Amino acid sequence: MKPSSQEWQSPLFDNSLFRFIWRVSGAHQVGVAIISVVLFAIGAVPLELQRRIVNTATDGGPFRTILVLACLYAGLSLLEGLIKLGLNIYRNWIGESAIRWLRLTVFEMAAQPQTKTPDVSEGVQLSIVIAEAESIGGFVGDSFSQPLLQIGILTTVTSYLIFLQPLMALVIALVFLPQVAFVPILQNAINRRVGEKTSIMRQVSVSIVEVGGVFDADGTQRSRIQTVFEINMGIYKIKFSMNFVMNLMTQMGYIGILAVGGYFVVTKKTEIGTVIAFLSGLGKINDPWGELVDWYRNLRVTQVKYDLVKSVMQST
Repeated sequence: MKPSSQEWQSPLFDNSLFRFIWRVSGAHQVGVAIISVVLFAIGAVPLELQRRIVNTATDGGPFRTILVLACLYAGLSLLEGLIKLGLNIYRNWIGESAIRWLRLTVFEMAAQPQTKTPDVSEGVQLSIVIAEAESIGGFVGDSFSQPLLQIGILTTVTSYLIFLQPLMALVIALVFLPQVAFVPILQNAINRRVGEKTSIMRQVSVSIVEVGGVFDADGTQRSRIQTVFEINMGIYKIKFSMNFVMNLMTQMGYIGILAVGGYFVVTKKTEIGTVIAFLSGLGKINDPWGELVDWYRNLRVTQVKYDLVKSVMQST
């Protein structure tokens, strides 16, 4: 994905982050999407195997059946793990290739006499090459496949749980639906701080280049570093508060499943295996939900950084 000489004659950075991602990695995004579909398609199978193993045992079924189901479970777990291994390596290769592309772009544009303007200082270029390209390029590998995989797992597992026991599935819905409302609000607060931090760090880089070293005679750099510290602490407080609420709601979900499921077992409305499947299912849903929230965080942060880099590169 090395930029060609023809690319310099057209805008390097599209207005849309996703159009830019498709431009630098489109064919590979199709590849990771196919792997993701295969992975989420088998997402609910382990839950059904768990349910059948437990129900066979509690009903006094033959051990041979339990052994066969356990072997199928082990084989499926191995297959799932190997697919995830390949997917993660492929994603990170795409991301690293995009980072390399971005860094080479800065060097190539700087070497073009017609693109040099006083608007883009060496300090800003330094900031883009060292730090900002890492964040933007790193998101490229996960940009399409991550939401596809996690939404696919959520849909597959949730549909399976609704099929098993709709009322118990309602407990899980009560855990995650409120998060759909408050996560974007808190993430917007983080995004504002990320934009401020990136701009300040560019100023730090510019000053270092201008004075020819790490000097701070008037205390300006010290003030900027203190501001970055305060911004980072604000981000951490919001981020970990969000995680606290999400984890608390998940634990309430486990309690709800045990309470409702226990009642249904006592009243002969469901089997113990179904309750076990729901407990595992909540974990199966919680993990991709957390990954999806992290992806959304990265998306919003990357959009902020991409817009900042794009504004600089398009001014050249």
